[in-house]
Amino acid sequence: MKKMKLVMVGNGMAGVRTLEELLKVAPDLYEITVFGAEPHPNYNRILLSPVLAGEQTVDEIILNPLAWYAEQGITLHLNKKVTSIDRKKRLVTAEDGTEAEYDRLLIATGSNPFILPVPGKDLKGVIAYRDIADTNTMIETAATHQHAVVIGGGLLGLEAANGLMLRGMSVTVVHIAPWLMERQLDDVAAKLLQKSLEERGLKFMIGAQTQELVGNADGRVQSVKFKDGTEVPTDLVVMAAGIRPNTELAEKIGLHCNRGIVVNDTMQTVTDPRVYSVGECAAHRGIAYGLVAPLFEQGKVCANHLAMFGIGRYTGSQVSTKLKVTGIDLFSAGDFMGGEGTEEVVLSDPFGGVYKKLVLRDNKLIGACLYGDTVDGSYYFKLIREGRSINEVRDKLMFGESNIGDTGHQGHSKAAAMLDTDEVCGCNGVNKGAVCKAIKEKGLFTLDEVRKHTKASASCGSCTGLVEQLIMFTAGGDYSSTPKKKALCGCTDQSHQDVREAIVEQKLLSINGVYKALAWRTPNGCATCRPAINYYLLSSWPKQAQDDPQSRFINERSHANIQKDGTYSVIPRMFGGETTAADLRRIADVADKYQVPTIKVTGGQRIDLLGVKKEDLVNVWKDLDMPCGHAYAKALRTVKTCVGSEWCRFGTQNSSQLGIDLEKALWKMYAPHKVKIAVSGCPRNCAESGIKDVGIIGVDSGWEIYVGGNGGIKTEVAHFFTKLKTAEEVMEYSGAFLQLYREEGWYLERTVHWIHRVGLDHVKKKILVDHEGRQALWARLQFSLEGEPDPWFDFKEAKVDTRQFEPLAI
Repeated sequence: MKKMKLVMVGNGMAGVRTLEELLKVAPDLYEITVFGAEPHPNYNRILLSPVLAGEQTVDEIILNPLAWYAEQGITLHLNKKVTSIDRKKRLVTAEDGTEAEYDRLLIATGSNPFILPVPGKDLKGVIAYRDIADTNTMIETAATHQHAVVIGGGLLGLEAANGLMLRGMSVTVVHIAPWLMERQLDDVAAKLLQKSLEERGLKFMIGAQTQELVGNADGRVQSVKFKDGTEVPTDLVVMAAGIRPNTELAEKIGLHCNRGIVVNDTMQTVTDPRVYSVGECAAHRGIAYGLVAPLFEQGKVCANHLAMFGIGRYTGSQVSTKLKVTGIDLFSAGDFMGGEGTEEVVLSDPFGGVYKKLVLRDNKLIGACLYGDTVDGSYYFKLIREGRSINEVRDKLMFGESNIGDTGHQGHSKAAAMLDTDEVCGCNGVNKGAVCKAIKEKGLFTLDEVRKHTKASASCGSCTGLVEQLIMFTAGGDYSSTPKKKALCGCTDQSHQDVREAIVEQKLLSINGVYKALAWRTPNGCATCRPAINYYLLSSWPKQAQDDPQSRFINERSHANIQKDGTYSVIPRMFGGETTAADLRRIADVADKYQVPTIKVTGGQRIDLLGVKKEDLVNVWKDLDMPCGHAYAKALRTVKTCVGSEWCRFGTQNSSQLGIDLEKALWKMYAPHKVKIAVSGCPRNCAESGIKDVGIIGVDSGWEIYVGGNGGIKTEVAHFFTKLKTAEEVMEYSGAFLQLYREEGWYLERTVHWIHRVGLDHVKKKILVDHEGRQALWARLQFSLEGEPDPWFDFKEAKVDTRQFEPLAI
């Protein structure tokens, strides 16, 4: 049987979802051709904000990679905008002349950003926020300019503003409506949101009307002028004032358009039954939807009819909005504004950051608006859709599903009490039964696996927590016992990652501040959590967080390694393993003066004085007058080197000098665990670079970097990371890698285990792909180490309590 030809114009989320549904039910019916105006395969447009904020990369938001199109036999034309369609000849033509014949045509051209029709809108530095190109422009501008204005205080505008602020820009949000996100929030929730965002550094001009964008002599925007005469300087203007259905092509070929391409319940255009339309460009019963869930519902119906099953109708969607704006949870559904004939039940706790508003009419829930605590959003949405009386649960309704009879989510696990038919992922229409079935039958244990097989949590991400609960109780103990979900200690249910994120997001600067913010069960913590939190504070907020020496292990409090007989070892630093006769004489003199019983050359090319009494430590270091070796600390221990090209006849690079430079740049660096570096001057690898946290090997054309090696109980060979030409590049890349480890590693987690947890590809993307991000990591590390005191020579600055070294009175 000869296949029919299906051409799709547009390569976005709604259109490609339609193809996925079609391929499920009729994989051999069509030869499929896709035209995409962008140079990228199908990606998750919702996740452009995390890309802008530096939390994800473009590669990570790709939904269907190029390989998927090839596997499905789809002919894909990227970066080719369709300019004409001959409906009589059934021929699609792109602007470069590429043609494709069709038996069925699917138009999924999405929407266009609304650009304010004000003077100056065509100046350089004035952009929309709609695609990857816009996102890249903002990232590049943030690296070279200081001020930004975002026009539009909806979800997109706030996410753009937050991302630009995180990249170092001073950002002002201009919003003409009386409050932010007026379509999703009421005025009370919006004011809470605004206050929270202002505390993070964003500025707002509410009710302001833009009159003109003013340019400079170079044709770039330099300020925004408002109708009241005020003017705000800026280097970048981001238009995020809404979207309009992209009907330009449809209108050109004579399809009926009215606020979108008008379609019927089978998603066929009312003008031509061979032509279908889905997504933001389509108008169904007078509505053009802009949320993912209804667009995917349209795709399913459209696929059903393209497959010629002739069943299924799209009758419209009742939508809810569950969002996370810059880390703040929001939810709204139904008629949450209320008004005449309605009742409002309100819970407001501004100090706690929680606001709930339920709107009732005739003893039925018709609307809900939640801020801060959205765990019961799906429950409220279910009540709104069902339209049933809430008489029996009215007195408990505000307090959520967990307080209503036996239908609640016992404890924190709402997932366990859900029916199999209950919806988990509204975007993709996935219920609990489908998720649990996939977990059991396919042996899924991770969130990524569940996303891949069911698409639950793969779109907006607001159901991620619920999906994780389903994984935990369905997959059993294996998942819950993995380090990703393990509590930091018995004082809390919070994981290492939870604590790290809270410290950063809430700018917590003290251990007691962490305990208070995260409701620690034990007021003073324990020996497990105190050192970890102390490290997370110092690494997250250098020069601001309060160091607590009493929250360090005994070795770090004493700044020396305690031995089994109660004495200590002293290891002065020898940069790159090199020393001088003068240093050796001092070491020998100290050993004689304090009767040091054992002198040992360490594996890190240093000299260890073993058996030093605690009361002698201060004077031993004073007489040595050498930098601290940090041999006792979760810090950089050594940079081991060979003699390299300076002396060795096989050496290809000057490994000694690079090792010295690295150690002098990094020697005061604390980390989640000890860190060892080695630099070998040739591939013979005499410095054993292959089993170090960072191993560097000189080759004829430059340097090879290896990461994640470990010579401990279980030897781990380091992974090849990258090849570089200059020593300066090695410094930057190595420093950026170590700073990423400092920021992401869990306390007492070696680099090898951190890499196993997050994946080497993640590390490569952060360091090798994201050039600006790498430079920022290196800069943050240098900032952290600048002025860091030597604990044996700067007692006050290092907060060393010298009383601990005084001999006890007998």
